[in-house]
Amino acid sequence: MEVDTTPLTLATIGDLPGHGRSCVFWEVDPDSGDGPHLDAAFEKEAWLSMVMLDWGPCGRIAWEEDAAVGYALYAPPALLPYAHRFPTGPASTDAILLTQLTSRAGPAGEMDPGRDAVLLDAVVGDLIRRGVRAVEAFGYRAPATLGPGDQAFDPFDLVRGIPESAGPDCTCSRCMIPAVSLAAWGFEEVAPHSLFPRFRLELGRDLGWKAEVEAALESLLVTDQAVSTPRAGGSPLVTARASAESRMR
Repeated sequence: MEVDTTPLTLATIGDLPGHGRSCVFWEVDPDSGDGPHLDAAFEKEAWLSMVMLDWGPCGRIAWEEDAAVGYALYAPPALLPYAHRFPTGPASTDAILLTQLTSRAGPAGEMDPGRDAVLLDAVVGDLIRRGVRAVEAFGYRAPATLGPGDQAFDPFDLVRGIPESAGPDCTCSRCMIPAVSLAAWGFEEVAPHSLFPRFRLELGRDLGWKAEVEAALESLLVTDQAVSTPRAGGSPLVTARASAESRMR
């Protein structure tokens, strides 16, 4: 089944699947003093509005047919109140911070690498088109053995400021990207830590062609859908993709 992505906007924020609509792990300042009195869904919408006005689009939603199956969120570190709490911070000033990238599949809600790849491609394409040099992310490793200097840091400090209205599901393991996933996607670990390593992916010239193809696909898809009808073994999306790739050669 084909996975597609669309931008996260104020009109589509209600389509965020699962915990995404009420998750304010990254978006609420834990030192604000409002704590459990916050309306998590309202705060999420207010944050999205602020970021879109100050910086622009900051998320993608993954779809399979009419079902939202995953999402990604990213923004400048200065617009993410929780980013300053990590022992491997701050994030680099030339990078955009990827805070969440998650998708689920199957009756048990297993993670889906294929959907994750589509989401990451969409994020990278968007950032390259906007002239971003790199994307960074704080990964999470479940506490097991702590390295030297890590004993003084309690990972639960990161979730104590989360509003109670967001529910008990706001945790590091649920609201952060696993470090093993970031490494598998090609991110480099630039600030090692046993719990919260910081990763970086350079968006160099070798990735530029991909963004150009994606931009061409998005432009052509609108036109081709208006004039094309599905045929056996094909669809307007396939037609648009083939047409775009042939024009890029």
